[in-house]
Amino acid sequence: MVRHVALFHWKPETSAADVSRVEEALHQLPTKIAGIQSYRFGRDLGIQHDNADFALVADFVDEEALETYANHPDHQAVLTRLIRPITEQRVAIQYVIDSPS
Repeated sequence: MVRHVALFHWKPETSAADVSRVEEALHQLPTKIAGIQSYRFGRDLGIQHDNADFALVADFVDEEALETYANHPDHQAVLTRLIRPITEQRVAIQYVIDSPS
């Protein structure tokens, strides 16, 4: 199984409504894209200074499923229309994990 983690710092002018639109769109992706085993995301709680503003953690059956997700038109539309316009910085990692028991 492959885990994808993405952390976002939003631009200062990003509104709560902008982030809500991102959340609504992301919520739909697991029903549209095969190979997603787990898909979670959320806003930072603001407990510690300098954290990212938003995180996404997704598990895929294999690297091919991750590639399918990354290139899927619905995912690309969310990135292009909603995420990239409000993103100041993004960092990500993908790594192999054991399958859940």
